Amino acid sequence: MSRTRIAATSTTAVLSLALAGCMGGNIPDASAPITQSEAQTGAEAHPQLLAEFGGAMTGSQAVYVEQVGKNIAVQSGLAGARDSFTVSLVNSPVNNAFAIPGGYVYTTRQLVTLMNNEAELAAVLGHEVGHVAARHSQRRQAAAQRNSILGAAGAILSGILLGGNPLGQQLGQAALQGSQLLTLKFSRSQELEADELGIRYLDTAGYDPRAMGTVLSSLAAQNALDARLQGRDDARLPEWASTHPDPASRVQTALNKAAGMTGTINRDTFLTRIDGLVYGDDPEQGVVEGRQFIHPELRLAFTAPQGFYMVNGTRAVTVNGQSGKAQFTLAQYNGDLNSYVNSVFSSLSQQQQIRPSNIQRTTVNGLPAAYGTARVNNGQSQVDVTVFAYEFSNDRAYHFLGITPAGSASTFNQMYSSVRRISTQEAASVVPRVLDVITVARGDTVASLSRRMAYSSAQEERFRVLNGLASGEEVQAGQKVKIVVRGS
Repeated sequence: MSRTRIAATSTTAVLSLALAGCMGGNIPDASAPITQSEAQTGAEAHPQLLAEFGGAMTGSQAVYVEQVGKNIAVQSGLAGARDSFTVSLVNSPVNNAFAIPGGYVYTTRQLVTLMNNEAELAAVLGHEVGHVAARHSQRRQAAAQRNSILGAAGAILSGILLGGNPLGQQLGQAALQGSQLLTLKFSRSQELEADELGIRYLDTAGYDPRAMGTVLSSLAAQNALDARLQGRDDARLPEWASTHPDPASRVQTALNKAAGMTGTINRDTFLTRIDGLVYGDDPEQGVVEGRQFIHPELRLAFTAPQGFYMVNGTRAVTVNGQSGKAQFTLAQYNGDLNSYVNSVFSSLSQQQQIRPSNIQRTTVNGLPAAYGTARVNNGQSQVDVTVFAYEFSNDRAYHFLGITPAGSASTFNQMYSSVRRISTQEAASVVPRVLDVITVARGDTVASLSRRMAYSSAQEERFRVLNGLASGEEVQAGQKVKIVVRGS
């Protein structure tokens, strides 16, 4: 979660309709040039989109991603000049890639760290360009308009309560960072169509088209590992955590489409160029360590309940479990905690008034706090919605928005009571994890290299997924591999 104040923007509607995030038969004409209207749409949405995903990164790594992206984008026929495209590496810890009309293409640094060669980077960016070339976002526009999302983090329940859908069913989409709320999910046929277009672009650019299948395989493996580490039953990331719909089901299709094709992959060049990328959470946006969230710049921390897991986003931290979900974020604060709590409740619905039965004041670890709970009808049942707010200064406050089955609001009491300020010393101890690209020495093994991973659990599994190594596959002397280490 960044320190930027959250506010609704006038461009939210544009982003909701335009954003083509997805990673996760006959193809119609997918080479019509970028229109003036599409260019204007993209130009208007671009600054807000960057803000939603942690901002555009700079430096040699970002330049490299831009070069590869422009090279693959021109294969689409959308525009004849490389300068017609804007390719951005964004500072997000989520595995994601997306594009919007007008030639704007994006990938997160986290997804780049999962790749193992330049052809895979080109495949991901080519897939996204394929969505734009096939005008998938425009074809989804009518559905998006029927299910418009307000975008402000304070209004994350509006889509649920306004839409008339059961609250429990929709909570997975509601408990989101703002950036993911703006992302459209494409149909399976559209995903396969974008895969096929991406494969076509890879072939014409001289890359190995099989990279589309291998990068999808790595993403599926990462999803499965995340599910196991987070204690989830399925191996797919829930919709609120990723816009990549079931990559595992698309791997073989992509490999079949690319059968018999060959090309360059530029593995060593790619690994050398991404060396040093931040892996996972950026301390400037806060860090999740096990059940603790700690933000060195905002000087705060809290602990999730046992059995729950957290996902850190640019705008908010989500806390997820079988018995409830919550989001930690901030809103405008005028110095009155009671007013703050009421304003969060007011933002939840435009069709019905949601008010707590009362607002109570308390102190949590020396912080002035206020909270209230409202019971809300949820189809055939009811749920409790709790807002728990904390004052950190005269003009800065944060809050949890928690949702639990009726009568179970106390599920998060321990978490609500864990919010605290952190010391300068504790803040200084928070350092990022970064990629370290090394050359395998004689005698090195997967087991020995895995022990160098900056994690206390699942070291070998993380190492294998990070490097695209199958179970039982070994490394070879002279080979470049990635490990994750503590930065400075």
